[in-house]
Amino acid sequence: METTKELKRLMWIVAVFAAVFFLPLESRRFMVAAGAMFDLARWYAREHVVLCLLPAFFIAGVISVFVSQGAVMRYFGAGAKKWLAYTVAAISGGVLSVCSCTILPLFTGIYRRGAGLGPAVAFLYSGPSVSILSVILTTRILGIELGMARMAGAVAFSVIIGLVMSFIFRGEEKAKREEQMNIVPPEGKRPMWQTAAFFFTLVLILIFANWGAPAAGDNGLWSRIFAYKWHITASLSLVMCLMLVKVLRLSALWVAAGAMATALSAVLAGMFVADSRLVPLVPVITAVSALSVILLYDRRDDENREWALASWGFARQIMPLLAVGVLTAGFLLGSMHDGTVIAGVIPDGWIARAVGGNSLLSNFIASFAGAFMYFATLTEVPIIQGLLASGMGKGPALALLLAGPSLSLPNILVIRSVMGTAKTAVYVTLVVVMATVSGFVFGMIC
Repeated sequence: METTKELKRLMWIVAVFAAVFFLPLESRRFMVAAGAMFDLARWYAREHVVLCLLPAFFIAGVISVFVSQGAVMRYFGAGAKKWLAYTVAAISGGVLSVCSCTILPLFTGIYRRGAGLGPAVAFLYSGPSVSILSVILTTRILGIELGMARMAGAVAFSVIIGLVMSFIFRGEEKAKREEQMNIVPPEGKRPMWQTAAFFFTLVLILIFANWGAPAAGDNGLWSRIFAYKWHITASLSLVMCLMLVKVLRLSALWVAAGAMATALSAVLAGMFVADSRLVPLVPVITAVSALSVILLYDRRDDENREWALASWGFARQIMPLLAVGVLTAGFLLGSMHDGTVIAGVIPDGWIARAVGGNSLLSNFIASFAGAFMYFATLTEVPIIQGLLASGMGKGPALALLLAGPSLSLPNILVIRSVMGTAKTAVYVTLVVVMATVSGFVFGMIC
């Protein structure tokens, strides 16, 4: 046994040495792809980790600790009424309006809390796909046909994929349902409305902190909200501070000290941080750090400390897998964001040429590429706009819209760690196949 273990270590050492030894540093394509890999990783760290993932981890922690198991089982459990479970799961995407990476901690939280496979998967797909913000932007830039087709397809997909997953793994779902029938979940420590109010306050902070920039020339409501997004976020944060004291019974003195430290860091960041895009990250990091310390050292309620530890548990599981996935996706497929386009090892032209027309193959390629590429919230729209200008068919465009936002290589790695290889493979296959067929039919009609 010890010999086998040491041989495995030796093989890993040899593999790493060989990979480094034979690095094709003289290849321009390799070096450009390496640059794309680190560019995407840096952009991901700046744009998503602090503003998206850190709040999402705390929201997932709320689900894991404060939301009663009975409530999760009532609405999402294996024995819940299907019409209710799938309706709530499908609608939640439009309400949350989160990206594919942000939905992962929330999905993990409800799945571990007892949610049935079907409703949990429906929630997983709907989160980034049924986003009202994405549908509006798609309609405005790509046209009403693609916008309406995206909305209808995403809602239908979330329900159908959930039902099919539940049917395929019905044996496991039956066992879970029988197990849950024997579980008498403990009552929550506080009224459900208090927990719900606290949960949705955190969700609103997440939404407004990540409110996307409006389209050029837009002077409507979207633009006005964007102009005041940090004022709205700050106001909601004050509401959260009040809830920390009144609902969670945290020390008012410590909460006030954390709020003052956050406000001071915001002022100092505005004075000394040159890049305006990085300024908001400083108070967010300060707020997260302060909240973590307050929760960990709270002696009034053990649940508060459990909240911090649960949030850390989600971060510890998800972040390494996302990091590997982002680096791999950047190297293979390149980096596209904020007007930056850096090619990966796989040439961009290959994909652009492959998704022209409206054949089953072009729709499949669009769906398959979308399933592994990383799209941040709303970035898929300008990317597809550029591909349409390069000759992409409307069918493949819809296929990419239905597959891309809900999946990516980083997401697949995380989902596998939660559901297992078999369920993840089925989920990815269903998304790709349904997106392919939908795109092909849409292309024939339009």
